[in-house]
Amino acid sequence: MRLGEPARMQAAINITPLVDVVLVLLIIFMVMAPQMRKGPDVNLPNTTKPNSQGDERGRILVSIDEAGGLWINDQPVAPEHFDETLRAAVGAETNPKIVIRGDAKLNFRQVREVMVAIEQEGFRGVGLIAKRAGAEGK
Repeated sequence: MRLGEPARMQAAINITPLVDVVLVLLIIFMVMAPQMRKGPDVNLPNTTKPNSQGDERGRILVSIDEAGGLWINDQPVAPEHFDETLRAAVGAETNPKIVIRGDAKLNFRQVREVMVAIEQEGFRGVGLIAKRAGAEGK
């Protein structure tokens, strides 16, 4: 570059702001992901044993809320249509895992009635979800 000659522009891409935005979005999604649950809010019963609730792939979540309302995944279901909706939710799954989330205030009779209805549809090995004693949240 000589005196009196116009300066040449050098193009350089600065990716630092892009990386900052991506990391902030990653942190936001990591914080919000556990709070994005299917179905109604259910106050789970306490137990001393469970560390994890198992693999969620291929899992059909049956929730029973405090009022005794039934939900399959995130859809409310009338008790008279429970069997049809369960079959539709399972679809072509060869080995479905059916798990029940029952509110802690329910009588066990209500949970057992749902378990019997699931077994009458031909599904075996129904799981129950509980929260660890002393754990925060629902």
